[in-house]
Amino acid sequence: MSNFTNEAARLETARQDLATANRILFNQGVVDAFGHVSMRHPERPDQFLLSANMAPATVTPGDVLAFDLQGNLLGNGGQKVYLERFIHAAIYANRPDVLSVVHSHAAAVVPFTIVKSARLRPVCHMGGFLSGIIPNFEIRDHAGMGSDLLIRDITLGQHLAQSLGQSAAVMMRGHGVTVTGGTLRQAVFRAVYTQNNAQIQAAAMALGEVTYLTDAEALAADEANTGQISRAWDFWSSQTQA
Repeated sequence: MSNFTNEAARLETARQDLATANRILFNQGVVDAFGHVSMRHPERPDQFLLSANMAPATVTPGDVLAFDLQGNLLGNGGQKVYLERFIHAAIYANRPDVLSVVHSHAAAVVPFTIVKSARLRPVCHMGGFLSGIIPNFEIRDHAGMGSDLLIRDITLGQHLAQSLGQSAAVMMRGHGVTVTGGTLRQAVFRAVYTQNNAQIQAAAMALGEVTYLTDAEALAADEANTGQISRAWDFWSSQTQA
């Protein structure tokens, strides 16, 4: 089999996986009609794959498009694309280790972006990757007091990527959260459990003083969970085919 054939096969598999990821995130309540998931191009690290502008649950492999790291659509034009594709472009440009990005407006997470005294922290072993300081991007610092809170251009995307730094996720005040991963499966896993951790933490805070994971506990839990990501992916994927 030629290198060209191998590349085409890997690209087709990536498109199929990305369509599956969209459906998983919808089924798990992370996205609804809005939100998006991308992955770095499997053959060209200076490009990424993201679907056309559509509800995640409706994405098919044929809807997956390629973009450069400035957020420009590559290949045939004409498709309507996500306005906030610059979130993905800037993070891939700034973080070579990131191979997948999920942006959502998960309702359980948004309160942690707007209540100054509440910081999202790992409270259960499934949220171990949330250790350290999860930054909260304040768009007012870059777009003034009258923006629509959306990442509308690559400059705002770069500011968001700088706020993310080396963290697994970045909160976005009054908007949502963007989660990264070293694989598509890891990013999806983290997006699901970012929301779950937020739900558990909010419930615990309403009851009283919360015991958070130590950094060492969070690291150990994250390492243990990383080996189990395929179990979650396979199960969630099977539900999209039911």
